[in-house]
Formats: sequence, structure tokens, C-alpha cells
Amino acid sequence: MADMVTSIFLIIVGLVLLVKGAGWLVDGSVAIARSIGISDLIIGLTIVSLGTSAPELLVNLVAILQGNTELALGNVVGSNIANILLILGCAACVTPLGVAPSTVFKEIPFSLLAAVVLAVLMSDRVLNGAPVDLLTRGDGLVLMSFLPVFFYYLVGISKQQSSSVSPEDQPSPEVQPEKKGTALKSSALIVLGLVLLCAGGEAVVRGAVSLATSLGVSEKLVALTIVAIGTSLPELVTSVVAALRGNADIAIGNVVGSNIFNTFWILGISAFLSPLPVSPDLFADIGVMILATGLLIFLIQKGAPWQRMFFWRQVTGHVIVRWEGALLLSLYVGYLSFLIMREFSSKTIPA
Repeated sequence: MADMVTSIFLIIVGLVLLVKGAGWLVDGSVAIARSIGISDLIIGLTIVSLGTSAPELLVNLVAILQGNTELALGNVVGSNIANILLILGCAACVTPLGVAPSTVFKEIPFSLLAAVVLAVLMSDRVLNGAPVDLLTRGDGLVLMSFLPVFFYYLVGISKQQSSSVSPEDQPSPEVQPEKKGTALKSSALIVLGLVLLCAGGEAVVRGAVSLATSLGVSEKLVALTIVAIGTSLPELVTSVVAALRGNADIAIGNVVGSNIFNTFWILGISAFLSPLPVSPDLFADIGVMILATGLLIFLIQKGAPWQRMFFWRQVTGHVIVRWEGALLLSLYVGYLSFLIMREFSSKTIPA
């Protein structure tokens, strides 16, 4: 009992440090980005996404260094599912979320591509006749190779938006010296945020492994639930606050960008550092991640279900309304119930 209490305490302290650290990292990065004229959509897809994905990265690095590869893989898959079903569900329940056409036709499909590519790379037994499924170092390099393509696309968007800004809207050179203090403060926030992220990642991994041992459950269940939800808290807070402030581009871009970075960057680095064995049960979770992304594409359309199937014909009016947000939340509750039932049913089946 004492070990369980200590484990829960470590997880809570670690998550607090992760959320606070990610918040400082995001605040500092966004302040610097806005000072040089980067748009909300680009900030949401890059800086905010990278910052709010930092807890997943730190947890994975610590888990790999400690040999807990099951925790590393389950953390990313669970976080991606939570990002769509839990976080976008919560944000849409707060206020309807308008979605930019570029996000509908480019960023979200790219996120779907990331999930499909991951499923293919994991399927060694089916595709190669291998005895086990494994994300190898080569698979990690393949995943990381997709990220420059995404960055190239974002640079193109940034250039288009910069060219559309009139000279009158450009920041005046005279005000630049006044921003030195702000830049120093923002840089300090970034450094402090990274320090808290490192400490929080260490605490969460230690607590999660200890809790799984105390409860007699698999690290995968802890990773897909407690750790995944915990490391997704920065995305949750960022998206809900952005929705409340009317910044739907940041709310949506944060989630979509985080899923892309989680898959291509975090899992790519993780697999490159140490090959990740894939549990057969995890393919069901990958399937949920793919279906959740496909459902998101369907929900942001307008009209009757049959009209939404032809999504490429709709070029404006993309939005996630409150009842659709409630649907996403209910599906996440169903997914958590499935995970718990799968865990305990597997223990009742004799070997």
C-alpha cells in the first residue's frame, strides 16, 4: 500500500512539473514567435505542438533509458488518441471550433498518413513473416524522414502569409529595442520549462512503472491511460484556453501538430535509440488512432452524413460543434472501458 501511494505521488508531482514546464516552454516560444510576426496557425502547428509534445518526448526518453520500451510506445499511441477524442472533444464542448481549409485538406490528412505509416512499419509479422513485430532503428529513421516534408510545407504557408501582410501591418523597426527585455524573459521561460520537463518526465516514468507493479497490471495499460492522459494535459489546457479565447486555429493546430510530431518525431527518435517491441494488442489501439483521425475528417464537414462522405467538395464552413465534441468524449470513455476490460480479460485466460 505504501508503495502504491508513493507511486501515485510521484506521478502527480511529475505531471504537475510536466504541465508547468510545458506551459512555460509554450509561453516563451509563442512570445518570441509572435514578436517576429508568425501567425496563430503556424504557431499552433509548430511551436505550441512541439512544446506540448515535450512531456511525451521526455517520458519516452527516460523510459527507453530505463528499458521500459512498452511504456514508450503506449504513451505516444495513447496520447494521440487522447488528443483527438478527449482534448478536441473538451474544446468543442466549450465552444464550436472553426477549422481552416488548409488544416482540413492538408494537416489532418497528414496526421492520418502518420498513423497509417506507423501501422505499416509495425506489421513485421504480416508483411515480412518475422517472428515478432518490432519498430527498428531503420523504422525510426523512416518516421523521422517525414518530418522535414511537413516543415517544408509549413515554411511554404508562412511565406504565403508573410507576402499577404501589407507593409503598414509590419512591426516598426523603432519598437524592436523595447522588446529586448521581453525576449530575455521568454528565453528564461523556455530554459526553466525544459528543466521542469526533465524532472517531471523522470518522476512520471518511475511512478508509472512502480504503480503497474503494485497493481499487477501491464505497463502498457498504465502508458495508454494514466501516462497518456497526463502527458496530454498541456494539449488539453492549451486547446481549451485557446477555444475560450476564440483562437480555434491554435486549438486545432495544437492537436493535429502534436499527433504528427508524436508519431514522426518522438516515436522516430525512440525507435532509433532503442528498437521497440510491439505487443499484438497494440494493433487494436493503432486501429483506434486511425479511426479517430478519420472520424475527425468526417465530423468537421457540414450537412447530412452522405454529403460529408464527399468532403473534397466542401471548401468552406468546416466546424466541430458541441454535440460532435460530446460524441468524441463519449467515444474516449468507451475506449478507456475497452482497455480496462481487455487488461483483466487477458489475465483470466489461462496460458
